Amino acid sequence: MSTAVVLDSNCGLTKEEAKKYGLYILPMPFMIDGKEYLDGIDITYDEFLKKQESGADIVTSQPSPENVMSLWDELLKTYDDIIHIPMTSGLSGSCDTATMLASEDEYLGRVFVVDNKRISITQISAGLDALNLLDAGFTPDKIKEKLEADACKSGIYVVVSDIKYLKKGGRITPMAAALASFLKIKPVLQLHEGKIDAYAKARTFKQAKQIMVDAIKKDLRERLFDPMCKNSRIMIAQYGGLDFAKEFATELEAEFGKVDIVNLSLSVATHIGPGTVAIAVARKISID
Repeated sequence: MSTAVVLDSNCGLTKEEAKKYGLYILPMPFMIDGKEYLDGIDITYDEFLKKQESGADIVTSQPSPENVMSLWDELLKTYDDIIHIPMTSGLSGSCDTATMLASEDEYLGRVFVVDNKRISITQISAGLDALNLLDAGFTPDKIKEKLEADACKSGIYVVVSDIKYLKKGGRITPMAAALASFLKIKPVLQLHEGKIDAYAKARTFKQAKQIMVDAIKKDLRERLFDPMCKNSRIMIAQYGGLDFAKEFATELEAEFGKVDIVNLSLSVATHIGPGTVAIAVARKISID
């Protein structure tokens, strides 16, 4: 049997990048100044960045049922099954919508929706795990089970350049935003188990980098049980901070080996703005 693995564009991969891995992408919609765009279809990363920097009003949304079913129907012409890994249900209703659609007669037993609390680059890791498990002969239902069982075996840490986007999105109070601006604080955020939380405060990007590296090392020791990073993936996502991300990746590679850089998903970028860099760690699922 053949199985397609689908991620939504919150993972940060374009359709072309995903194709190189053997993955498929469901584009996420955005409302920008009242007009709808589909991520990677009729708006590019650079276009989105320019609109946000110009002060455009951007609101995220979830894919329509019609768009979800259209992709599934097209893939099921070629594949027997689909493993669909949307962004975490903790931050979007798209996972619940996909789960509801998968219970319809035409998809029941053929589409397996995974809610493993992932977003951005940790979604990519989950997609790669799914492909590896398929190659090892696991069935889609067992892969869904294994992916969800490993939901908490990942973490993302994000440093933002300008807290005004957090303020606009209601992530912090206006008073906290004003204080952070006055003190030149660089908030480090944590995306873990479907939620975005404050993790630490830094005065400089150099300090923020060290905070994130220490957090990754702690996760490797205490949650992933892989202190030497032998069975985990470390990745960087960036949004308007490519030079910083490249420098950071070079430093990390000296200690952890290969570190890939991808764009931060636009859904996350909407709320935290340009000049953002994130580092993520995710345990590789064992095929044993």
